[in-house]
Amino acid sequence: MKISIIIPAYNEEITIRDVIIDFHKNLPDAFIYVIDNNSNDSTNQIAKKTMDEFNIKGEVLFEPRQGKANAVRKAFSEIDSDIYLMVDADLTYPAQDAHKLIKPIVNGYDMVVGDRISNKSYKKENKRKFHGFGNWLVKKLINLLFRGNLIMSGYRAFNRTFVKNYPILVEGFELETDMTLHALHKRFKILEVPIEYKDRPKGSFSKLNTLKDGIRVISTIVKILRVYKPFLFFSMISIFFILGSLACGLPVILEFIKNRFITRIPLAILATGLAIFSFLSFAIGLILQAITDLHKYEYELHLLNYKSKNNNK
Repeated sequence: MKISIIIPAYNEEITIRDVIIDFHKNLPDAFIYVIDNNSNDSTNQIAKKTMDEFNIKGEVLFEPRQGKANAVRKAFSEIDSDIYLMVDADLTYPAQDAHKLIKPIVNGYDMVVGDRISNKSYKKENKRKFHGFGNWLVKKLINLLFRGNLIMSGYRAFNRTFVKNYPILVEGFELETDMTLHALHKRFKILEVPIEYKDRPKGSFSKLNTLKDGIRVISTIVKILRVYKPFLFFSMISIFFILGSLACGLPVILEFIKNRFITRIPLAILATGLAIFSFLSFAIGLILQAITDLHKYEYELHLLNYKSKNNNK
């Protein structure tokens, strides 16, 4: 089986050589693809030189559009393989754990996620406390809204079926959240395996902005909730409007009961408008949920046809 290691890299000249060498030593028969995401340092040159020096199969690809998701999208669209291993280029994920992620894929799983939380290595090594809180928050939101409990990790393995049937519509570090929610919604077989985590070496700096990228991740969850679970999404909006309608309309109703006429005409109009918006949101949710269910049905048929074609090859 062909194994491809995908390493998206942006300004990682300090770590990229060690990452390539470590994974080549642990998976000598694997193809290594470094996706240079428009770096303005020596990442590209160091990666090419290292691969030539050790005669490593694979190549350095270039993706000019900034963002981790754009880099991975290029890799998924251009690389044909049986197993894909995605890892960050910052030397935080040990190559010796690669076999832990690959073995379940061979045994039939679609996506395997490296769990850096359960063994407490992430808590011990991570120096960005707000980043750790963000991971916890995203995990809780996914568990609440999508009945999943997966870690946000950049160390993942996939089979060909998942990669070739996963449309990447995001651009940046929200990729892992999008992957997780797509896999949960489309009922792919997912497994978490414990891995070690190391903090970045001295001189290497994270490209993550905890606040900015955290907002993007939360925004991604909201967008995916709207697309994948529209009835739930629009029902929450409907509840918000109906509560507003009740809050505005109750004084009007009480006044009418007491005096048999109303003087708060604007408040009555506002309450009526909010009630109409509430019913409209509920109806939109019902319609979009029917469309989503139909799309899910068509996606399942597409997967069956895809697997049938590949099994017959």
